[in-house]
Amino acid sequence: MRDLPENYKNSIAVAKMYYYQGLTTEQIAEELQISRPTISRLLSFAREKGLVEITIHDPDEYLNPLEQEIKERFGLPHVHIVPVPEVNGEQVWLQRVAYFAAQYLNSLFEDNQILGLAWGTTLSTISRYLIPKALQGSDIVQLNGSGNTTTSNNTYASEIMMRFADNYSARAHLFPVPTFFDYEETKKAMWKERSIQRILKMQQRADILLYSLGAVDSGMPSHVYSDGYLEERDFTNLKKRNVVADLATVFFSEDGSYKGIPLNARSSGPDLVLYRKVPHAICVVSGRPKVPALHCALAGRYMNDLIVDEPTARLLLKREREKSLSQVTRTRGSGRRKDS
Repeated sequence: MRDLPENYKNSIAVAKMYYYQGLTTEQIAEELQISRPTISRLLSFAREKGLVEITIHDPDEYLNPLEQEIKERFGLPHVHIVPVPEVNGEQVWLQRVAYFAAQYLNSLFEDNQILGLAWGTTLSTISRYLIPKALQGSDIVQLNGSGNTTTSNNTYASEIMMRFADNYSARAHLFPVPTFFDYEETKKAMWKERSIQRILKMQQRADILLYSLGAVDSGMPSHVYSDGYLEERDFTNLKKRNVVADLATVFFSEDGSYKGIPLNARSSGPDLVLYRKVPHAICVVSGRPKVPALHCALAGRYMNDLIVDEPTARLLLKREREKSLSQVTRTRGSGRRKDS
């Protein structure tokens, strides 16, 4: 305690009195001879700096019908629906979801683990709500490259990575390759380099993957789609193949398939099989325009843990119900034609 700054020492002392001894802010203020607003500020400081962690055990959480239906329909072990005020707009939804994701990550990420990050708009927002947690021997690895040909300032992804690394006192492993290679042969040659092999092997050993989904039609477009990583011919080719979204710059179609999409051969992102075998594949999604991407990612089984805002979750289920009804209708129609 002697090496801690004074505000840390005071916050810890007040937090112990409040949480361990059950004293009120008024009682603590009287005992320490300081004002109640100061006590409140010290308690807030303790929570913000990760000196205090609050866990809520909600019996109703396991009875949430919306979460339960998503689990059952898509075979997901973990679903977290974040309540948001619909009238406040999707930027507020994203902030609420990002805050929840930051809290949730703290409950999972431990010493000597590897966290893989797919950088982007959602991860950037999450990085601003992280709660300090000093870990020992943990690593954070970038899942896909971030270089492009339109700008020399390539700090967006690295800044996100470093926020996570600093927050967890973890080692950051950046991925110094282009987001998309010009030629498939160049990527194959680069993937043989020992420095790149080290990153690729670390990705495969990850305990946790944290990512969102990129979608061209999103209300808050993915950084990849809006900042010159793709050319017009790339968008045209993706549209021809009914590609709806990407995961760490690996694209997939409406049925969740990703094989045979030419741009994937030049992408720096990992094969999507990785998301099916990692212990915690956490997909964070917010916003109505991302519903088609999420629906298709679920069809491909590219997550085992979903964090999503409530309006988006309801639209996801509506889409799934309509799809199921359409399939039943087609099946019945086919049966009637055979009978006739």
